[in-house]
Amino acid sequence: MATKRSSTVSQSPVENWTDDLPVCKFSGVGFLTNQRYREDGGRREEHEFEDRSFHFNVDDDTYLYAVFDGHDGPRASDFTVQRLPAELLLGQLTAYMNDEQIKGALRQAFIAVEKGFFQSLDDALAEKTELQLQMPEGLSSYEAYQQFPEQVARIQALQDEISGGTTAVLALIFQHKLFVANVGDSRALLCRETMDGSLSVAQLSVDHVTNNKEELTRLANLGLDIQQILRNHRIGNQENTRSIGDYGVKGGYKDFDILSVATGEPVIAEPHICGGFPIDETFFCLVLMSDGVYKSIEEASDVETNSNFDVVRLVTEELLCQNNLTGVAQAVVDKVGRAHHDTFMNQMSKCQKRDDMTILIRIFKEEIANSMKSPRATGRQSLAGMPPVSPGVLPVSVPYNPSNAIGSAPSLFIPPGVQPKPQQTGSTQTGSTPSPTTSTPTNVPLFTVSSSRSDTQSSASSASESPTIPVPAEPGAAIEEPLNVDDEEMGGEGASEEPNEDKKVLPYVDFTDFFRQVTELGEEHVYGWDNPATGETPA
Repeated sequence: MATKRSSTVSQSPVENWTDDLPVCKFSGVGFLTNQRYREDGGRREEHEFEDRSFHFNVDDDTYLYAVFDGHDGPRASDFTVQRLPAELLLGQLTAYMNDEQIKGALRQAFIAVEKGFFQSLDDALAEKTELQLQMPEGLSSYEAYQQFPEQVARIQALQDEISGGTTAVLALIFQHKLFVANVGDSRALLCRETMDGSLSVAQLSVDHVTNNKEELTRLANLGLDIQQILRNHRIGNQENTRSIGDYGVKGGYKDFDILSVATGEPVIAEPHICGGFPIDETFFCLVLMSDGVYKSIEEASDVETNSNFDVVRLVTEELLCQNNLTGVAQAVVDKVGRAHHDTFMNQMSKCQKRDDMTILIRIFKEEIANSMKSPRATGRQSLAGMPPVSPGVLPVSVPYNPSNAIGSAPSLFIPPGVQPKPQQTGSTQTGSTPSPTTSTPTNVPLFTVSSSRSDTQSSASSASESPTIPVPAEPGAAIEEPLNVDDEEMGGEGASEEPNEDKKVLPYVDFTDFFRQVTELGEEHVYGWDNPATGETPA
């Protein structure tokens, strides 16, 4: 029997001790698996899902969030998602620590996690070394495979086991201060309200990649050829200059010609750390995301765009449409994934594949988070609990043709006190024109990106992207008024006939001809078996 792929169901298919930690009710996570597209519109996964995340609320003063983007397998991200909380939540943080001591604890946690990960590879490294020593020196790869096929296959399997790594972006809220630490290119964004009521976006993390000037300076000081690294856009076989794991470009970096001249390990696990930022009333939301999110936005855009701003804009839009924070996060990655695939279908030379995507959203406005359901809740709120986008217009999931939509899906006009009626074949649907930012819970508008760009901070003050997000109303009782169906909706005359004196609704289909045929031909000829009216069986 085929086993179900866990990567499409859960971010952490393996049970671990962190499963019992309380989940933060002010946060939600959304994710999509990697995809390679086909010309016929189909798609498939290139590898199993390698992203991991957690969002914990240990006590009133301690919140911990993280996103990990694994590569070359999920082993490193699986290890880190379990070990990193243990390095921070088991008594390492105390109320008497100052900001520098907290930063020191974060740094030590990253170093300890990588050390523990490499220790878990000791057996695989020892076996690989032993097999390599058993083989004669001077053999080419082809000769080695011809003479020692089993040993070569085992060495390759061990190499795959030890070569994996992961990025990490972590946010710690401790004693009402925010700290962020990261290695690799996963990002942390802080969104704050400004004096004029708009939203500003600041990237708190640092992209540890080969076009980072500070990272290039560090690599140059190790004696590496910077120009060659810039041409390859890689360091050895990796895109990131900092990560957890990746033994091949750390302990085994001498095996790479381009890295063999380095005087030290070129890829390190030393995190960039910032904070602590006192949390005040201007804090709106925190976003942690893997590079698959913002890179997919950049690839899907025809113009140069600020992907950080676009992510926050999508978050604010979905806060108006979804009924829990997990739904908000999932709607964001769903919209980005759809836009990326649509770009491929329109321009097949672009966006031929995308990476895993994970986004974690933490809302600081408790009135917004409290009006939503917990991250573990399922189902939809009643209509009374949904925030209206505009008077009399409620976002609903209805089929529509994206080619005919200008930035939005259609909305259905629902009169006060009336439940929405399921769409019927042949019926005519009349609705009001939605605003450009109107969205639906499942059918979201076509994704568009801003043409403006800034380095680390931008303003979201445009008229169509109002920063003032309505607080969802408290969930109320479901509307139970009967649906008023008129003649036009039923498609015929007499559809809304008044009841007769026997309190029965008159039929709007005329059965006169049918009963005349029964009288003329006989019930036995018409029915052919038991008379449905009398229950008698013809002789």
